[in-house]
Order: sequence, then structure tokens, then C-alpha cells
Amino acid sequence: MIKHLFILLLSVMICQLSLAQSQDCSCCSEEHQQFDFWLGSWDVFDPSGKKVGENIIVKLENGCLIQEQWTGTSGVTGRSYNFYDPSDDSWNQIWVDNQGNNLQLKGKAQPNKMILKSSPDRNGQGQTIINRITWTLNSDNTVNQIWEVLDKDQNVLQTAFNGIYKKQTNKPH
Repeated sequence: MIKHLFILLLSVMICQLSLAQSQDCSCCSEEHQQFDFWLGSWDVFDPSGKKVGENIIVKLENGCLIQEQWTGTSGVTGRSYNFYDPSDDSWNQIWVDNQGNNLQLKGKAQPNKMILKSSPDRNGQGQTIINRITWTLNSDNTVNQIWEVLDKDQNVLQTAFNGIYKKQTNKPH
């Protein structure tokens, strides 16, 4: 009897400890870690190998927020804030740059990949467009980011950006 009571008491304590640990880390789920492959300090190159910028990606707010800090060789700087929303199982990004541009994206992760899209919008010619940005973790631990502009039927109109991210070796990750 005492042995069974001890086992029951021990089980209750383990459950409470587990619950306390999960409450201490609201954003430690597997879903919250789906974009972690993008974390780090990166040199970014175009497909021809020309350096186009640097990007620093860090987790903030106890792992609930991923912040991007972009510095392009052309002088464009910008930041994005990325977060997982469990209410609809989506990833979300808000981007703002020093040119006054902003972009809001929503999407889902796939294995070693994140695909986010904007809501349909109109370009300067009145055409309906959708921005789609895909980040892919490559086998050599580089990340390829492709920003495509799509028409209303999801056909690619143009590639706005194609960057290869390579970890900086002289900075901590």
C-alpha cells in the first residue's frame, strides 16, 4: 500500500514538474523551432557569387520572436520580425526597411524550408501580385532565400531576390 502511494505521489510530482517546465517556456515547441535553421550571422551572395549584404538573425523574447537585421551593400537596411502563431499554425513576418517599404507575410514550414506569402496586392500597373519568399536549408548548411513575385494565378512574374546565405566565420552564431 505504501509502495503504491509513493508511486502515485512520485507520478503527481513528475507531472507537476513537467507542467511547470512547459509553462516556463511558452515558445519551446517543435513548431517554434522550425525557422531556427536561419539563425546566425551570415554573408549573403547572389547566384554569381557577388556579396550583396550581411544578415544577423537572432531569437528574442524567450524564443518567441526571430529578428532579422539586414545590411545590403547597396545601402538598404531593414528588419523583420518573425513569429509562430499556434492559433492558426502559421509563421508570420513583418518586414520594414530604410526605404519606407514594408511587407507582411504568412505561411508554413516544410522540412528544411520556410515558405511565406503576402496577401494579394496591386503593383504600380494595377496588376494583382503576391510576394512569396522561400528559405531553404541546403545540405552544406547554407540557406537559399528566393523572393518571387507571383501573379494572381501563382505564376512567377519575376525573381526579386535570390540570395545564398553563408555563415560568417569571424562572428559568433
